[in-house]
Amino acid sequence: MILGLGIDIVPIARIEHLLTRYPGRAERKLFSPREREDCRSRANRAEHYAARFAAKEALLKALGVPFGLHWHEIEVRTGIGGAPHLELSGEAARAATRRGVQASHLSLTHAGGMAAAVVVLEGQAGVRN
Repeated sequence: MILGLGIDIVPIARIEHLLTRYPGRAERKLFSPREREDCRSRANRAEHYAARFAAKEALLKALGVPFGLHWHEIEVRTGIGGAPHLELSGEAARAATRRGVQASHLSLTHAGGMAAAVVVLEGQAGVRN
């Protein structure tokens, strides 16, 4: 059963501006060490940071939690074959458990100066993992 669906779109220039205006600080505040390592290894790091930021916002929408989670508790990881997936910790993981989330699906894209993400949460409402 689908428990939540979230989508977000972010102008890449907005993230690039943050990274330029607050070098290091914005990255540390919004992204985990593993996310920073992954994005820094890419040719256009701002695209990849923007997609990850969109994924975090999309997850918040899918969970129905507008605020109260720390950005580092929502981590976008690259799996085997390059497919992205979410790893949750702390309050983000607890919020997912309260919703009965048993699986999450993530799709990322960037084109035309925008980055977007879609998150689908699956599980059974009221069933804790």
